[in-house]
Amino acid sequence: MFLTMNRFRVRPDRTAEFEAVWTGRDSRLPEVPGFVAFHLMKGPEAEDHVLYASHTLWQDRAAFEAWTRSEAFRSAHRGAGAHADIYLGPPELEVFESVQSIEAKAP
Repeated sequence: MFLTMNRFRVRPDRTAEFEAVWTGRDSRLPEVPGFVAFHLMKGPEAEDHVLYASHTLWQDRAAFEAWTRSEAFRSAHRGAGAHADIYLGPPELEVFESVQSIEAKAP
């Protein structure tokens, strides 16, 4: 497994707008080979921002890298700079490769 995570520092008075941008997007991720799951998470609030993180799980690094070179990627990120004033800075990308995996038992 391969996990990519972006951290976003969103201005406190712009969180509803930020969430609307994300939940209103036409995501093509389920159609992308190697895609497993996506989650947008809301984190703690600081005085100057609310922390959000997006987590995308891929079968492997190759699947993620292929997506970054695809038309689906370009389409998903088209116009991303239009909402720059929502953020305190650019998103911070972090990537992780699985070392160990433990899953819940089936009921």
